[in-house]
Amino acid sequence: MPRPRFNRILLKLSGEALMGEGPFGIDPETTSRIAGEIAAAKEAGHELCIVVGGGNIFRGLAAAAKGFDRAQADYMGMLATVMNALAMQNALEQIGVDTRVQSAIPMASISEPYIRRRAMRHMEKSRVVIFAAGTGNPFFTTDTAAALRAAEMNCDALFKGTSVDGVYDADPKKVAGAKRYESLSFNRVLADDLKVMDASAVALCRDNNIPIVVFNIRERGNLARVLSGEGTATIVENGE
Repeated sequence: MPRPRFNRILLKLSGEALMGEGPFGIDPETTSRIAGEIAAAKEAGHELCIVVGGGNIFRGLAAAAKGFDRAQADYMGMLATVMNALAMQNALEQIGVDTRVQSAIPMASISEPYIRRRAMRHMEKSRVVIFAAGTGNPFFTTDTAAALRAAEMNCDALFKGTSVDGVYDADPKKVAGAKRYESLSFNRVLADDLKVMDASAVALCRDNNIPIVVFNIRERGNLARVLSGEGTATIVENGE
């Protein structure tokens, strides 16, 4: 069989993706469904690593706006991502997918410390590696952590699972005639301030030639379809 265009991918999941229809927290049924999508992608021959946000539990930037010290709020947000990583690990291992959680903030009782060479070795052994606690530093989002880990793991692409089926010129939930882009250049995203990922994450992917694929993770079976080139998504890559 021909090698897939994107063999090794980093999947970036927002914390909100784990909420299901609830207003906050972790929905076990939704988490199990996403785990099944990841397992299917793995069975199709892809190597995967994952970064999960923490916005379903605690959002540091929002807390800082209400008076929290920004650095302290960001550390609290990083701990939320660890909870989500453990939930994702549990869901994956319940269906027989071997995983490892690596945290940028050392938590020896529940995860490995982030060590790049060890993470690479896990992926070579067909394990799914879940990166928790962002970069381990305040003032950086999990978008930036995802771009950083994608570069460190030599990923072919960064897949961002969202609640919409790509990048639009306006919020499709608010603007009925919003136009979806099939493809975009990194420079266009930065120049037009399109809300794909944080500017630092977009620039990091651009400089390391890692395409960003934005798709709807809430649609059942969509990860496999997009990986096979059949699903609806927007790809951001180097070009005009």
